[in-house]
Amino acid sequence: MGLEKNTGKTETLKYVLDRLPVQTKRIAVTSIGIDGETTDQVTRTQKPEIVLREGMYFGTSETHYRQRRLLSELIDVSDEGTSLGRVVTARALTRGKILLSGPSSASSLKRWMSEMQQRFDIDLVIIDGALSRMSSASPAVSQSMILATGAAYSANINTLVSKTTHVVDLINLDLTSERNVDTLTPLEKGLWFIDKDGELHALDTATSLSRDIHFQGMDGCETLYVAGALVDGFLEKVRKNKDLKRVELVVRDFTKVFASPQQIRLFVKGGGRISVLSKSKLLAVTVNPTSPSGYVLDSDTLCGRLSEAIGLPVYDLLKDNH
Repeated sequence: MGLEKNTGKTETLKYVLDRLPVQTKRIAVTSIGIDGETTDQVTRTQKPEIVLREGMYFGTSETHYRQRRLLSELIDVSDEGTSLGRVVTARALTRGKILLSGPSSASSLKRWMSEMQQRFDIDLVIIDGALSRMSSASPAVSQSMILATGAAYSANINTLVSKTTHVVDLINLDLTSERNVDTLTPLEKGLWFIDKDGELHALDTATSLSRDIHFQGMDGCETLYVAGALVDGFLEKVRKNKDLKRVELVVRDFTKVFASPQQIRLFVKGGGRISVLSKSKLLAVTVNPTSPSGYVLDSDTLCGRLSEAIGLPVYDLLKDNH
């Protein structure tokens, strides 16, 4: 997943694909967006192309399958369509370049992955995420993730570290209790709370986006569950309610949190905490210290500062590769 265009997501994907053990593992790769273009359609900058190795399975649109620069075995053409045609599944017979544009929604992606694992005993599926669409990084879809950030996200190193750390903090939100997971996971819509006796109650308000949200009768509330998006307005209302000062606020996973760092900080400072029903695993962070405008951050300083802030390895793959 990339936090912005030109943060090195495609370069990271290429790095991983080049090092996977295709001789001993069955690998499949697809994208929830479009990847492999030679030129960025927004910034008009050069982009690295996706190269698949012999034996790799892949899913892409009919349009981009016709443009492939490799020999392949056609396996399946899906009934589900995208803006670029149906999703074609194939196996690479030679090393070559491909444009990836696979299933366009998280539900379609999950179905494609499930079919690949059932029909072809796939060991590992690599998903190329799309900018501003974090659904493919949800633990409901993928087990783990790599995050790409860089100067295109912010040309100020302090701001870049701060903004990236916020995203990492969301990915690393704690799991709620096992009891809460069992009780709340089936609830896919609405607002709910669990009282001190463990009883589940529905709020009259349909979503956290509603203007009029009332919290009457919640003085015994211990857990408040938001099935949809967690936004600033709702979080502020919870924070200012005296009966909810120390409530545990539960969301499905980190991709549902759209509240600002400021609101989250104030909520936690007041005694509240945010947890998730399903937790993601962040493997590493990669950085591109160069922005499309040509501004370059010091790679060693950026990697060191960010690694110290998030407690994870941070790699500048172009520099490390050389």
